[in-house]
Amino acid sequence: MAGYVFGLVLHPTRDVTEVVGIIERWAARHGKALAVRAEDRHRVPASVEAVPAAELATRSDALISIGGDGTMLGALRSAVRTPKPVLGVHLGRVGFLVEVEPPDLPRALDRLVAHDFTVESHACLACDVCGDDVVAFNDVALVRQPGSGFVTATLAVDGQRYGYYRCDALIVSTPTGSTAYSYAAGGPLVSPATQAVVVTPSAPMAGISRSVVLSPGETIHLELRPDSAPVTVEMDGLVIRDAATEGTVHVRYQRDAGLVVRLDPRRYQERNQLKLSLLDLPLLPEQLRELLPDGLREQLHRKELPPPR
Repeated sequence: MAGYVFGLVLHPTRDVTEVVGIIERWAARHGKALAVRAEDRHRVPASVEAVPAAELATRSDALISIGGDGTMLGALRSAVRTPKPVLGVHLGRVGFLVEVEPPDLPRALDRLVAHDFTVESHACLACDVCGDDVVAFNDVALVRQPGSGFVTATLAVDGQRYGYYRCDALIVSTPTGSTAYSYAAGGPLVSPATQAVVVTPSAPMAGISRSVVLSPGETIHLELRPDSAPVTVEMDGLVIRDAATEGTVHVRYQRDAGLVVRLDPRRYQERNQLKLSLLDLPLLPEQLRELLPDGLREQLHRKELPPPR
């Protein structure tokens, strides 16, 4: 493939036909190429080239994630070895990573090829899970299987043992992931501008019962104890190992592993603050308006203007 190539990363189940059509028509007008994973060949027009999943990021100049945060995380993971700018198109509900709404896509693509954007760098967790190498941009979690007892694991930092956990789940998260599973388990909200790793137990019964915040230079080791129930290991919400009864999870913080395209960083940050407020805090009516799409907000504003005299 020659010229500028956009790699499309599609939500696994939602209908993306309309959004892909917008991108395909824009690409045809501007002479740009599109690529998609071979397994998604049937979901896109014939003009989009199918490539092996492992090669999509390396063959593309930028990736377009069509879905929600889960799709965006998958796009970032696919490019972790050769980070490429990833533009998120919103089809989800409450997305913290995606920025662009489908009607705004043509303008966003114009700016992307003109390099008129900023890049938001994201760290990941590089993990050795019982011998398998995986990466997570949100979190890695050890979760008990219902009715089987508790997750029981020891914590060591840089080889020094600190204590143990006995809980329903044990979550290791990045600052980005601190708003997800870790937050639901009672962990702190960590600014995305901070470099840190958070270890949070969910429903602790014994041992360490609070979140532990560690520096990016420290290596974390979690080892299942012999009395632990079988656990499921999840990476960004995806099951990567089921019913594990022994083994060690090694976690290392990796800087600048993902590049997220930002077209309006200030407004994106304001919207994210409001989305977080929806989780816990009451909002003023004027703040709620900021969550509305541009067109609807402008329409509402016009209705409230006083009539001309």
